[in-house]
Amino acid sequence: MQYNADSPEDYISQVPEDRQNALKKLRKTINDNLPKGFEEGIIYKMIGYYVPHSVYPDGYHCDPKTPLPFMSFASQKNSVNLYHSGIYAKKELHDWFVNEYPKHSSRKLDMGKSCIRFKKVDEIPFELIGELTRKMTCDEWIDIYESAIKK
Repeated sequence: MQYNADSPEDYISQVPEDRQNALKKLRKTINDNLPKGFEEGIIYKMIGYYVPHSVYPDGYHCDPKTPLPFMSFASQKNSVNLYHSGIYAKKELHDWFVNEYPKHSSRKLDMGKSCIRFKKVDEIPFELIGELTRKMTCDEWIDIYESAIKK
């Protein structure tokens, strides 16, 4: 589902009430662990974390007016989805997450290339998401991104 929100608070206020506390906790978890350099805002109609133009003036190569995306989350019809570009771009990070996930959840990992789906909001592994958020610095993300687009 898409929400037309102007801020993360506005976004959370629009999702179904039974998901609002989980999204507030997810947002707090990410903000408490987000490395310096990234900013929070609304990007692609989701709560997102990105490299602002003040740090990376070139922006996202598909649309240079957009800051360089890093991670985001959204309330979808059947799940809360966390999108993390670093998991897709860095195999070691992906492998670490896949190996750690069973230590934090009894549910089977439901994951695409950069999307992690949580169908039960009361079982989101917040501690693991905090660890994941800390695993990649802003500078490291820029380096990985630049290496990928220059290929």
